[in-house]
This record gives sequence, structure tokens and C-alpha cells, in this order.
Amino acid sequence: MIRTLVVDDDFRVSRIHCDYASRVRGFEVVGQAATVDAALDAVRTLHPDLLLLDIFLPDGSGLDVLRRLSGDEGGDRPDAIMITADRDITSVRTAMKLGAVGYLVKPFGAPDLAERLTAYRELQHRMDALGTVPETDQADVDALFSAARPPAVPRVPAKGHSAPTLALLHQTLRTTRDALSAAEAAERTGVSRATAQRYLSYLVKEGMVRLELRYGATGRPEHRYRAAH
Repeated sequence: MIRTLVVDDDFRVSRIHCDYASRVRGFEVVGQAATVDAALDAVRTLHPDLLLLDIFLPDGSGLDVLRRLSGDEGGDRPDAIMITADRDITSVRTAMKLGAVGYLVKPFGAPDLAERLTAYRELQHRMDALGTVPETDQADVDALFSAARPPAVPRVPAKGHSAPTLALLHQTLRTTRDALSAAEAAERTGVSRATAQRYLSYLVKEGMVRLELRYGATGRPEHRYRAAH
């Protein structure tokens, strides 16, 4: 499980973000903090793998949290996804320079956060898998950097299609080496099989996903889907 700490000074918003994150497979919310000092103390005591980190905090900035963690050579250094209403480009650049792995602007819905967390989870899975080999190749390196980025989706999806759900399914395929069936994609993303089938068909029409047919000994061929990188 990916141990996650939510840092936000608004208790109600923090609870909502905890609820969103806990719904995503592979994530466990281990605590909440509302200030810079409380966040740093929680990192030292709870040892989270990931921070969902607001910028606007009563005693400073979420960017201060990243700065102080960067200077703590002997301590823990969790990854961080910034979750904030701060749209200032300087804040975005600073967060990137300080090592944030994502930046999500408020307000947003559960699918938007799920998309980022799914990308992060798949990136960790790929890195763990590569950790067992002494060297890697360019294809694996490209896959790692691809997994770290939320996918592009049509700006105006067809009627009845949600952009975050399209992105979630596409990202799942992009970070999976093997082609998936609609049922497998549904299990990994938490949507129903019928929903996965409908969205995958749409992504195939958009040229973002390839449909592959797997023939067995008898019966109809199985439809499997692979991202068109």
C-alpha cells in the first residue's frame, strides 16, 4: 500500500481529499496535517510515501515543506502531489524544481485525483519491477517517464463520456505492458465492465487505443486493448 498523508488547512477539504484517495486501489491514508510544522512532524512519525500537499498553509507554504524535506539529508523524503488553488506559474515552477511529482488545481473531482494517483501507483510498480535488474534499456526508461504523466484526452469528449474517466482508462493502458480486456481494465480502474467497454470503444475510435483480437481454440475472439503510444 502507498502510505499517503493529506496536508490542508481546511479540515472539511482535507476530509474530502482523504475520502477521494482512500477509494483508489493501492492507497492508504495514514494521517492529516494542517500546518507546515504538523506536516513535517507527521512525515517523521508516520513515514508516508506520498504527500497530497496544499500550498496555502497558516504558518507558511506547502513549498516550505518541500524545501525543508529537501534539506533533511538524514530523514524521510516522500513524494508530493501539490493540491492547491494556487494557479501562479511561479508556484508551479517552484514545485517542479523542488521535486513535486504532480500539481492538481482546486476545485476538482474524485476522478481527477484518481487519475493522478493511478499514474503514480503504476510508476511505482514499474520502478519496483526494474529494481530487480542491474540495468535498464531506453524502452523501459521511456515507459517510466510516460507513466509519470497523466494522459492527454479529447478536450471535448463525446456526449455521455467523462474526460477524467477517459483519462483514467487511457492511463491504465499506457502503464500496462500487456493488452487488457474490458473486464481487466474495469477491475484496475474501479468502473463497471460496461462503462469500461464503452469508454474503450470510444478511445479506439479516437485512435488513442488499439483493439487486438486474441483467438482461442473455439468461440469468438477475445477483444483486448492496448494504448497507442
